Amino acid sequence: MNDTPPLTPLFQPLRLRDMVVKNRVVMSPMLMYMAGDDGRVTDLHFVHYGARMLGGIGAVMLEVVAVEPRGRISHRDLGLWEDAQIAGLKHLVDFAHACDCRIGLQLAHAGRKAALNMPIVAPSALAYGPDSTVPLAMKADDIAQLVDAYHAATLRAAEAGFDFIEVHAAHGYLLHEFLAPIANQRDDDFGGDLPQRARLPLTVVETVRAAWPAERPLSVRLSATDHVPDGVTPEDALWFAQALRARHVDLLDVSAGNIVPGHARPVYPGYQLRYAEQFKRQIGLATATTGSVASPDLLEEALGAERIDLAFVGRALLRNPMWLLDAARRAGVSLELPIPTYARASGPYQRGF
Repeated sequence: MNDTPPLTPLFQPLRLRDMVVKNRVVMSPMLMYMAGDDGRVTDLHFVHYGARMLGGIGAVMLEVVAVEPRGRISHRDLGLWEDAQIAGLKHLVDFAHACDCRIGLQLAHAGRKAALNMPIVAPSALAYGPDSTVPLAMKADDIAQLVDAYHAATLRAAEAGFDFIEVHAAHGYLLHEFLAPIANQRDDDFGGDLPQRARLPLTVVETVRAAWPAERPLSVRLSATDHVPDGVTPEDALWFAQALRARHVDLLDVSAGNIVPGHARPVYPGYQLRYAEQFKRQIGLATATTGSVASPDLLEEALGAERIDLAFVGRALLRNPMWLLDAARRAGVSLELPIPTYARASGPYQRGF
């Protein structure tokens, strides 16, 4: 007779293609601004991510990694535009695997959100906000160069050994800018109606999927709505998600907003869960939610009811790298951790050493 209690939903494994995540918690990508102008991994990155890997989470998604220098948000962002940046990332990958943690890479281009000492580019010459740099409208050569940059960065990510990869098409970054009329006022094949505005984002996804090993999953972060006039609408987002499914995307990382700065929206625990649930139901792909999901009880319910498949946990893991140990203690789950002594923290309270 097996007396081991069944795993609660938060601690059940998930398979995407050949990748198995040991539980449903993913460290959400969060910019740390810890790189130098060379875009390389530093000791700060290693300790920052390593601490969460030691805490037993199923996967880590690195902060946005720029595919070209002018695609950074700041001069302290990570990059993957040259081969010299592979080694530091591979060091992180190897440590993640030693911790039985899966690790993903989020490829991005900041577009008009870049704050750099160099010219920046966007779909149209429209600044992100009143204090932002006015970008140059991308020409045909810029678009071709961008697609090539995503292709080359994907090959480097594969060489570094990442388990999965995510294309960032949300939060006001370049691919999201192409999707939203408020940022895209082009009159060529990359502007106009939704299929034309989606042409570049979908071309990037196709390029990444073709360059990425077939056995490894591909995720896309997308905005379910922008909450502002002339932003991405819920109908636009669902159309885009269907197009992603047709291009063999495995996971939808569903967020919302940020096509312009300073817009208000209500924020409460799990405020974006409804978007992920809708996409899971209507698109039929695995979905992840993010945004104020610090409650294990909230996530147990959402996962147990099959509203979502993964939880991208952010600030809760910044506050407490061992957040999952607290969740395991509450659920009565015994974790297998890279440093077994840590598991003592997931048991009942005891006095002593």
